[in-house]
Amino acid sequence: MGDLVVLAYSGGLDTSVAVKWLQEERGLDVVALTVDVGQQEDLEEARERALASGAVHAEVVDARDAFADGFIARAIKADARYENRYPLVSSLSRPLIAQHLVEVARRHGARAVAHGCTGKGNDQVRFEVSLAALAPELEVLAPVRDWGMDREATIEYGRARGVALTQSKENPYSIDQNLWGRAVECGEMEDPWAGPPSDVWAYTAGRAESLPDVVVIGFEAGVPTSLDGEQLPLAVLVDRLNHLAGSWQVGRIDMVENRRVGIKSREVYEAPAAVVLLEAHRQLEDLTLERELAHTKIELGLRWATLVYDGLWFSPLKRALDAFIDEASRPVTGEVRVRFAPNAFWVEGRRAPTSLYDFELATYAHEDRFRHADAAGFVRLFGLGVRTWALRQGPVRP
Repeated sequence: MGDLVVLAYSGGLDTSVAVKWLQEERGLDVVALTVDVGQQEDLEEARERALASGAVHAEVVDARDAFADGFIARAIKADARYENRYPLVSSLSRPLIAQHLVEVARRHGARAVAHGCTGKGNDQVRFEVSLAALAPELEVLAPVRDWGMDREATIEYGRARGVALTQSKENPYSIDQNLWGRAVECGEMEDPWAGPPSDVWAYTAGRAESLPDVVVIGFEAGVPTSLDGEQLPLAVLVDRLNHLAGSWQVGRIDMVENRRVGIKSREVYEAPAAVVLLEAHRQLEDLTLERELAHTKIELGLRWATLVYDGLWFSPLKRALDAFIDEASRPVTGEVRVRFAPNAFWVEGRRAPTSLYDFELATYAHEDRFRHADAAGFVRLFGLGVRTWALRQGPVRP
């Protein structure tokens, strides 16, 4: 056996061809590593495909619970949406896969690890920055970035060498999916004016049949813990909610986003559970967080999402923001009632033992105990600076 490289193997076009390319062009023996983050694929079939492509060893790691508890939970607590829309589908899984790459490389005594990312994508940044933080001594190879073949040439290269492929010129989509959602790009969707083809949908392709249109989601310290009163591991809860919300065709996102490498990219996502849980969590925070804390958390949540999108999961700033988010999440315990309709959902109720909502202060009925007389002095003081400016420097002209 020659020098080893551990390849993050998805079973798709690029990583399947990468096994053969690393052997032929770099003279390396390939250990293929597939990490199960809830991608709902036959990973035993992927393992066999890796071996058939020439890998000397292939293994599958079940990381679904680790992904949910260590990564999805943090994204929910942070209300994480990149550019306030993308729920970090692929971004969340990359640092976890990087951890397993390092573990397997050290176990096998490999001098290098590899990924199947392109030169214009975000994932190359996420993998390589994470690997630099975790194991700076390892060499990182990027065969897809190095070989310079377009998608059609990659397909032909693989076919000529007998590599079993899951893509063809007739099925050109690049798909990444996990428990938190599904990302689709390439093909005719590279035109931002073109609508997504009907065959790109999977998580939201079905129609609701005999499924409930209301669900109550329970949270503890910002993390979802139950559906309709049933306590569930987070991975199971997300999977069930994906099925329920997806059956109502909730969770489709079609956007042009700003990649870390400086280009705009049209991306289509399906994230049924993610969009519902993030909205439910935000509404529970509205009930339980003090005003200044809530406003600051919104700002820092956007910053947290950008750090993770950019591949900085393992970084001092992200670690510091985690500490803030953990503290801010302590009172976020309660229940949120969500109602579904075709292609829509909304929060119609929320309650919490730590609620800051005071009926006797909020009501306009006879129970009102708000001291209205105090408001006049408050408003005068609040506007004193503007009033002084207008008197001394002239009032604002419409």
